[in-house]
Amino acid sequence: MGTATEGFSRYDAADYLTDLGDAAAYLEAVLEESDDPAMVTQALGAIARSGNLSELARRVGMSREGLYKALSVDGNPSVK
Repeated sequence: MGTATEGFSRYDAADYLTDLGDAAAYLEAVLEESDDPAMVTQALGAIARSGNLSELARRVGMSREGLYKALSVDGNPSVK
């Protein structure tokens, strides 16, 4: 047998969210399919990454790193 190796790249929804309509549809689908807060956090993170994360961070009054951490898989975003 051959020893061919195939490489797979990691899927990131952010790569496919090209406008606000895509982002809204993606978030709506996640909310319909799951009530898991981690899934919602992942979706929000992908939406944030699809745009200008630095600009979003500035608008919400956070550092870019803080926003990225809050919207990461292990993050804990909260609304104040």
